[in-house]
Amino acid sequence: MSPAHTDEEDLSLSAEVPEHLDGGRLDLACARLFDQYSRARLQTWIERGRVRVNGRTELKTRLPVAVGDRIELDAEPEEDSGITPQDIPLDVVLADKAIAIVNKPAGLTVHPGAGQRAGTLQNALLHHFPQTAAVPRAGIVHRLDKDTSGLLVVALTLKAHHRLVDELARREFTREYDAIVQGEMIAGGTVDAPIGRHPRDRLKMAVVDDGRPAVTHYRVQERFAQHTHLRVRLETGRTHQIRVHLAHIRKPIVGDFSYGGPMRGAGLPASLRELLKAFPRQALHARELEVTHPASGKRVGAIAEPPADMQELLALLRAHARGELKA
Repeated sequence: MSPAHTDEEDLSLSAEVPEHLDGGRLDLACARLFDQYSRARLQTWIERGRVRVNGRTELKTRLPVAVGDRIELDAEPEEDSGITPQDIPLDVVLADKAIAIVNKPAGLTVHPGAGQRAGTLQNALLHHFPQTAAVPRAGIVHRLDKDTSGLLVVALTLKAHHRLVDELARREFTREYDAIVQGEMIAGGTVDAPIGRHPRDRLKMAVVDDGRPAVTHYRVQERFAQHTHLRVRLETGRTHQIRVHLAHIRKPIVGDFSYGGPMRGAGLPASLRELLKAFPRQALHARELEVTHPASGKRVGAIAEPPADMQELLALLRAHARGELKA
């Protein structure tokens, strides 16, 4: 049975245990009946006495429930304590009552962390979408590295957050990237190699035997002398996945000095060589994003072309390919 109250603003919810949940754990039943909240949050609320079964409190998460039991929940908003809203400009590509898709610029950190409590995408979201104060991490369900530009989807309600997190876990997000890499590639392919912490540098990731499964698909968009413009599609979403996988096949991303080493450009025209040497970040941009809308159930998304720095680099690479640049 569905919860008796379904309004996003109504935090007092109740439902009866249906037959298929008879004999199951209380926390599991709550996760099925109040699916706008994560199981971890519901377990916390059970421990805090915010869940009642037939009027009883002081319950355990493992308590078995029976068909017909009345479960009542007094939910509470989850505030992002200590994170201050900031009026940081945002390129909002799409927004409605449930979700927003934003085009993040390079240089903007997604989450506050040690040593940085301000100037992040999360601070900006709390200002532009104040309702996200009641959603974990201001609605951010996936991330981009600080120096990667491009599209991110944000949940504006708890229900949307729960459904987008589930969709991401099922690998149902469509995410495609532009990447400019060192080296000439003849054809596309797939990198299927597990990723985990680097065995010596704990700030980096690496392909390691005991890592988590990671799959990256790529195809050639444009070929140049010594470089290739790729379109990359993620099947999984590990930390630094594209950067690690492309470096693993010896085609590191331009500007990625953490994984790619020094710039290669011997024999290229000086103007192109200098731009490559000075490129300020990894040349990686999340150009396309498509998700299932948590309210309508329809596929929605957006496309954002690469920003000016990548466009300038691509223009010089094309000019060189046409023989328009002098050595």
